[in-house]
Amino acid sequence: MTTLAAADSHLRGRHTKGRLFSWLLGAMTCFGIVMLLLLLVQVLRQGASWLRPEFLTRVASRVPEKAGVLPALVGSIYTIVITALFAVPVGVAAAIYLEEFAPRNRLTRIIEVNIANLAGVPAIIYGLLGLALFVRLLHLQRSLVSGALTLGILVLPVIIIASREAIRAVPSSLRQAALAVGATRWQTVWHHVLPAALPGVLTSVILALSRAIGEAAPLIVIGASAYVPFCPRKLTDSFTALPIQIFTWAGLPDPKFQNVAAAGIIVLLALLLTMNAAAVIIRQRAGSKLKW
Repeated sequence: MTTLAAADSHLRGRHTKGRLFSWLLGAMTCFGIVMLLLLLVQVLRQGASWLRPEFLTRVASRVPEKAGVLPALVGSIYTIVITALFAVPVGVAAAIYLEEFAPRNRLTRIIEVNIANLAGVPAIIYGLLGLALFVRLLHLQRSLVSGALTLGILVLPVIIIASREAIRAVPSSLRQAALAVGATRWQTVWHHVLPAALPGVLTSVILALSRAIGEAAPLIVIGASAYVPFCPRKLTDSFTALPIQIFTWAGLPDPKFQNVAAAGIIVLLALLLTMNAAAVIIRQRAGSKLKW
């Protein structure tokens, strides 16, 4: 009886600690959400009145009332498109190789550890890498393509790691069934494993590109301009992006530019949400077509 009473007491204590921990996590989650909502309300209150159609069609100006985001908006769109064209195929291909084809040896483990470590490297380090590799070594100058490739390298580890998790989640029975009816290893991956993992792969792409579109530090390091009076038309043109433009406005002494920066933040959030919504729709449609 004494042993049962002690066990019951210990079990009640564990349940109490579990409930307390759940409440703590809930409180921390609510605190984070409240802080984000307060920040969003502050940004909307400051920038909503400055968000006019002219704001989207004008270039940056030293006069707050005449400032606009057109070159930065076009630069961000071009940058994220080029980043996706570079990073998504390379990242997904690397994930497929490491998960499905790479031998399980020491070299593969070293590569996996380094990829995991690279996912946690500060963004500014990738900016220094882009400056040394693309701007100086490959002589791409401080151009649109240099910025996009730098952001592509930045998000590659995220795409690789998340895509590998999506591929690993595909049941092994699907692979065995395809191999049993005579499919090659590549046919199994291309026609069965990759389509089944596509929703998870698209999720990794959403996360990676969402990070890339908001990064300013790597672009500042490689020399993206704070003021560009034209929209980039070629890969070798100078460019700016919304995060850089917002950062520049926020640092100006005129208090009105704080409102202009808030309006730029709203435009950046709208672009980010539009991009994520499109990716989510594609992911859901891809997932609905799967037949197990």
